[in-house]
Amino acid sequence: MNETLERLKEKLALISDLKNAAAVLSWDQETYMPPKGAQARARQLATLSKLAHEFFTSDEIGELLDRLEPQVCDLPYDSFEASLVRVTKRDYEKARKVPTELVEELARATSLGTEAWKQARAESKFSLFQPHLEKILDLTIQKAEALGYEDHIYDALLDLFEPEMRTAHVKRILDDLRGKLVPIVQTIREAPPPDDSFLKREFDEGKQWDFGLRVIKDFGYDFEAGRQDRSAHPFTTSFSVHDVRITTRIQRDYLPTGLFGTLHECGHALYDQGIDPQLERTPLASGASLGVHESQSRLWENLVGRSCPFWEHYYPRLQETFPAQLRDVDLERFYRAVNKVEPSLIRVEADEVTYNLHIMLRFELELQLVERKLPVGDLPEVWNAKMKEYLGVEPPNDALGVLQDIHWSGGAIGYFTTYTLGNLLSAQLFASARRDIPNVIEQIRSGRFQELLEWMREKIHRHGRKFTPMELIQRATGRELEAESYLEYIREKYSEIYGDLP
Repeated sequence: MNETLERLKEKLALISDLKNAAAVLSWDQETYMPPKGAQARARQLATLSKLAHEFFTSDEIGELLDRLEPQVCDLPYDSFEASLVRVTKRDYEKARKVPTELVEELARATSLGTEAWKQARAESKFSLFQPHLEKILDLTIQKAEALGYEDHIYDALLDLFEPEMRTAHVKRILDDLRGKLVPIVQTIREAPPPDDSFLKREFDEGKQWDFGLRVIKDFGYDFEAGRQDRSAHPFTTSFSVHDVRITTRIQRDYLPTGLFGTLHECGHALYDQGIDPQLERTPLASGASLGVHESQSRLWENLVGRSCPFWEHYYPRLQETFPAQLRDVDLERFYRAVNKVEPSLIRVEADEVTYNLHIMLRFELELQLVERKLPVGDLPEVWNAKMKEYLGVEPPNDALGVLQDIHWSGGAIGYFTTYTLGNLLSAQLFASARRDIPNVIEQIRSGRFQELLEWMREKIHRHGRKFTPMELIQRATGRELEAESYLEYIREKYSEIYGDLP
């Protein structure tokens, strides 16, 4: 087996290097690439995507997997060898269904689409992005048809981001969550809102940047294996366990944007930096799913970063950083402000209670798009109508509405539901961590996060993609994914701010 396994690992390492090279180019496109480089970058990314796909779907990879399957069947399920063959086989069978030409064309279309989205968003003009989205949608539907599905075309796309999850299951989760969240939101709306006007004062951008870096260093982000840069839409990208980069965006007149964006992306990066180095340059060296990944970003941003114990430690330091802006604001007022519940236009700045309503809206629109029931040209109007229906607010322009997210420009259709799944899982994992680490809240209160991070590393990070999301959740928490931990967390936290909640 050793010779065959080593041959497979050599092949997979080459493919991993190609994909990571493409990731470097994508990172550069979002951070430093000059605008005129768009056409050349699209060609470069298309070439690398084509080569990686051709190498991975070769007959030789299939033959190596076929020879190894019977040899690893008696090994422990979670062993490196058995996991590598099992996961690679699944990826291989799916990849073989998608023509190389389609992969190449989709890479080119999304690279150009990303640049068009940036311009359209800057000018708040959806028409600049519309033809690109129409092409990306058409190619994505072709990809879904090539992958195949049993019940709904969206299943094929959802499975790319959340393995084994189905559209019908997501609908049940969202319907159940909507029914329990709406009464909570209605009760909160009737309560006096916290004053958050001081968050909109002028905050020096450099000082915001430095404060965020200080916090994520305390969280455990390794700056010897990563860095932070600016981008139009915050993201995390990993080229290696030893090179995991984050981006954020800073608003001079609104403190939470940069601060919580940094904490959020740090959560993603901690996951990638915590993957077992043995998994490097194999298909196992990434998160179990985007929902599991999102659980980490939401946990560090919200359950830790928006908690009262966290700010008991960090608020005096924030006041020292911004004395003119915050000297007249006490801790309780600040804590209530950064946890204010208020229907808003922008998903990434939404509070914890209303955030999932943003996801429900996008999920419904994506279903209509892939079913060909919603023309792309009608998106701005339908988006605005649903925002009014779900959140009671209406975007004044495209930039604050349909153009606010980068995901569709990158072909990530089927992605948005993972945000809600991640929300639910973040609370479920934190509840389990609190049971295993009885004094974790006191640790957070004193600015100590090592034991919490080590718990996440042991239960989640180090495994990479060895397990399916459902297997990993069951192993980590002893239960299947459920919403009750999240709802209990919301009720407990926000009852302290707004009074008793249903």
